Amino acid sequence: GNMSFSCLEPRVVPVTFLSSSSYLALPGTSGQDEVFISFQFRTWNKEGLLLSSKLYQASGRFLLYLNDGKVKISLHKPGKTLNDITAGAGLNNGQWHSVSLSAKRNRISVIVDNDVMSSSHASIPLQIYSGDAFYFGGCPSSGNISECNTSFGGFQGCMRLISIGNKAVDMISVQQNVFGNFSDLQIDLCGITDRCLPNYCEHGGECSQSWNSFYCNCASTGYKGATCHYPIYEQSCEAYKHRGNVSGFYNIDSDGSGPLRPFLVYCNMTDTTWTIIQHNNTNLTRVKSANRENPHTVFFKYSASLDQLQATINRAEHCEQELAYHCKKSRLLDKPDGMPLSWWIGRTNETQTYWGGSLPAVQKCACGLKGSCIDSQHYCNCDADRDEWTNDTGFLSYKEHLPVTEIVITDTNRPHSEAAYKLGPLLCHGDRTFWNSASFNTETSYLHFPTFHGELSADVSFFFKTTASSGVFLENLGIQDFIRIELYSPSEVIFSFDVGNGPSEVTVQSLTSLNDNQWHFVKAERNIKEASLQVDHLPQRSHGAPPDGHIRLQLNSQLFVGGTASRQKGFLGCIRSLQLNGMALDLEERAKITPGVEPGCPGHCSSYGNLCHNGGKCREKYSGFSCDCTFSAYAGPFCKKGKHISVYFRTGTSVTYNFQEYYTLAKNSSSHASSFYADMTLNKEVITFAFRTTQTPSLLLYVSSFYKEYLSVILTRNGDLQIRYKLDSHQDPDVFSVNTKNMADGQLQHVKINREEEMIFVEVNQNEKMNFILSSGTEFNAIKSLTLGKILENSDTDEETMKANSQGFIGCLSSVQFNHIAPLKAALHHSSSAPITVKGRFTESNCGTLTGPDSTSSETTHSFADHSGPIDEGEPLANAIRSDSAIIGGVIAVVIFILLCITAIAMRVYKKKGIYSKNEAKGSENEDSAESALKNELSMQNTANENQKEYFF
Repeated sequence: GNMSFSCLEPRVVPVTFLSSSSYLALPGTSGQDEVFISFQFRTWNKEGLLLSSKLYQASGRFLLYLNDGKVKISLHKPGKTLNDITAGAGLNNGQWHSVSLSAKRNRISVIVDNDVMSSSHASIPLQIYSGDAFYFGGCPSSGNISECNTSFGGFQGCMRLISIGNKAVDMISVQQNVFGNFSDLQIDLCGITDRCLPNYCEHGGECSQSWNSFYCNCASTGYKGATCHYPIYEQSCEAYKHRGNVSGFYNIDSDGSGPLRPFLVYCNMTDTTWTIIQHNNTNLTRVKSANRENPHTVFFKYSASLDQLQATINRAEHCEQELAYHCKKSRLLDKPDGMPLSWWIGRTNETQTYWGGSLPAVQKCACGLKGSCIDSQHYCNCDADRDEWTNDTGFLSYKEHLPVTEIVITDTNRPHSEAAYKLGPLLCHGDRTFWNSASFNTETSYLHFPTFHGELSADVSFFFKTTASSGVFLENLGIQDFIRIELYSPSEVIFSFDVGNGPSEVTVQSLTSLNDNQWHFVKAERNIKEASLQVDHLPQRSHGAPPDGHIRLQLNSQLFVGGTASRQKGFLGCIRSLQLNGMALDLEERAKITPGVEPGCPGHCSSYGNLCHNGGKCREKYSGFSCDCTFSAYAGPFCKKGKHISVYFRTGTSVTYNFQEYYTLAKNSSSHASSFYADMTLNKEVITFAFRTTQTPSLLLYVSSFYKEYLSVILTRNGDLQIRYKLDSHQDPDVFSVNTKNMADGQLQHVKINREEEMIFVEVNQNEKMNFILSSGTEFNAIKSLTLGKILENSDTDEETMKANSQGFIGCLSSVQFNHIAPLKAALHHSSSAPITVKGRFTESNCGTLTGPDSTSSETTHSFADHSGPIDEGEPLANAIRSDSAIIGGVIAVVIFILLCITAIAMRVYKKKGIYSKNEAKGSENEDSAESALKNELSMQNTANENQKEYFF
């Protein structure tokens, strides 16, 4: 019949809308009561006009357009906009999608991708009759006004298989200007570009694109920037500490913008900042029935990958991990230098036979190094092979072998043989790169390092300080490309670069000078989309990447730090913590062999001293600084913790802080006393403390002077707070009363007194504020001492203060601070070094934090003797003389007490043996009970060992 041996497919001619002003105009049949149009499109843009047409006799018009990746129809008639109709979603994904539009009289429907679920139908109060033209992708313009008159731009993308009234449009005829007309189209080609292939979003960033560009969604990646290149987390706990953060869980990114992802650690912000990384088995675990043929092998999985751990360890100054091996007839090494019976494996996957507290390659335990093993013929306690519990415990600290990833035990298969192990978390402290620095002393000196050549993105970060007005921080050159960061003026930093399409630069202006010899932070980044520059906390400046530049940097020279290849405009000052794409450059090692450059930079306290709070003193260290909290009422790395140092005072307790020694005028009769005490004359002071008591009157605080001047803070008989200043020895004291309530009610009361010359500002319980004015003077001359509790020496004070001093103070004093002096802390923790005198019973307490009147339930008693005599002389000697029978009775009582103690110890040991026997018979019901039983047995063993010691009564 009628056939041929070929299949003729209709030719598909796509058309590309190149810009927002492109359009395709096709004729229609005017006045028809039915409209049917279909076509396919693909685009990356979320918005754009797909189709528009004026209805018959200007009765209205309709628009078919993309909005947020959805197809919408908007119908208009003169003076009124009808409801929109929406269909489909996510249609801007660069794939082909079909759209069918049909309208008949007042019924309209849209179907997307031939999917009933992606269709929409509606009845409208408007009779639709077709117009004489259909505009695809846009509309022609009359001057600067588009005939479509839409708020969104034209369509950018491709269309094909356009059909009007079930009749396909011949695009070749359109191209030949036979049918319809068009502007800025590309016919017979879909010129859409996939800008997410390859994906230039780093670290798992999600790529999306428009017609002209691509975008990176960095959410949940741990990175930021146009290409998700720069980390949002710090690289170490040390870096978090020097931002002022306190102890807690933090994400760290050990390699910065490198390929490793951030992970969670615990940062313990003590004077030494510890990074703590946990693993999956920190319990004490018992091992039995293991031999060489059937060893007990345990693997440890950490909260980070081995690569992440390696980067963290390499960055740290010191790392360690505690490994405890408890044994009973279970050996580790068998014979010295013999075949090991148990071993562990570290990060390098090598077998290690040294144990906690020992050194690599010596095959010993800690006691073997010290010569303190229980059997001197062996190098480990466990190798004595005794039928009783002992252990070899210590810290592994050779960084190249950490962390422990596996332990193998083979000697628990003999009768009565067993072992137990416990591996602590990985602990690291310090950051070798954070303080790594170099000082550039001449304008012609520089350091050089490998280049950025071939990198997709480049980021540089560092700190600098200088007194110079200009200088180049770093420079990297290529045949055409270059990167340079420089201090252009005292308040301006410029990041200039060329990636093959001409020089560009990004500038940051500071409102203050940057050459103030303080540390300033600089971060610069160049990627395929933009270049950015940030200085300190100033707003980041960015510059879009010029078109047609190199995707990858072509820099084939050395990176010059602190100068340029031409030795001009060199930098004078210090640079530290220099990192390129997350890799730290060792400035100190390179500086050691470079003339004009010295390793290290002093003067960290000038920039970071403000992190030491509450009177803490900044102390310089070679690599960084520390806060000395000795004379602050606070503790912690920044003197911000431990605020509530509280003491319970009893009858007669006295604490005196001496500001300076007394110099008699006889030592220099020609000089006035002020020549000795000029440095202790105050025109302002800040005093803070908290107290609770039920006793009135009471002396809370007394400051004396060598000039018979004083300050006393007392509670009057009716519980009012009274401040008594006498700054002129020839006048009566100024007396200021705070009588808002009875402050001797057993509740904790907070007081702050701030004097600035004649003005006194008083704050009670953080809400009641009062102001007073002194009349007796403005200078507190030659202050001598500060007394809490009770004044024991003769003093020239007024009658009301002496009444309050009759019993002193009985109750709780907390958080006492006089300017930078913390007398309670000095008495408790620095009594040997601070000029402090304590008499009477002195009890540290948590009374400053408890609520309610019962605040002495948890106390630690400290008894101090003053420098000149005993604490309490007690009753006269005559009262202490008793009869011989009393002495004999006392001796008998002591003997009975000792016998009772021995009986109690024996019963305790017997009870523990019984508990252990029951636990052995009962077995281990679960892991927790097994560990508990083992700990009981180890405790019993330790008790037995203690009982073997000899005591003398």
